Order: sequence, then C-alpha cells, then structure tokens
Amino acid sequence: MPMTPIYAVIDAPIIAIIIAAAVILFGAERIPKLARSMGQAKKEFDAAMSGKPGQPDPSSSAQPAPGTSQTSSPPTAPSDPSTATPPQP
Repeated sequence: MPMTPIYAVIDAPIIAIIIAAAVILFGAERIPKLARSMGQAKKEFDAAMSGKPGQPDPSSSAQPAPGTSQTSSPPTAPSDPSTATPPQP
C-alpha cells in the first residue's frame, strides 16, 4: 500500500476548520498581527540564510549603541572602608 503525502489529504473543509479554530483561539484582531510577525520572521530568516557562511552580518557588527561610550572606567573602591576590610585578629 503506497503512502499518501499529508498535503494530498488536506482539502477545503479541513482548511476551513483550521481557520475557524484559529479565529476562535486567537480572536479576529490578533490574526493579522500574528501573520505580520510570521512574515517578518520569515524575511529575517531568509536574509540570514542568504548570507555567506563565515561572513559576519553587517547589521550585527560590534558597535556601541548611540549615546554610550566605549571607554571603561577602572573599578572603584567602596566609599566606606570599614565594610571593605576584614577584621584583624
């Protein structure tokens, strides 16, 4: 007996049931938002997959965010020396 692919079994009534269940679960207002976010995720995935292997993504380069500086300050000592030093025996 040959195996039938799953997409050959899915027809119009099953698709209508799936859409109705999605509307009941998520509500009519959220379905366009979900579809939009899925489209954006697919677009980002395709963009990441089209990049050459081993090449860094130019949009994710290691640059600081605007308004931040790259210099780091040295560690500072606590202002209250009595809490920083252990008791002497």
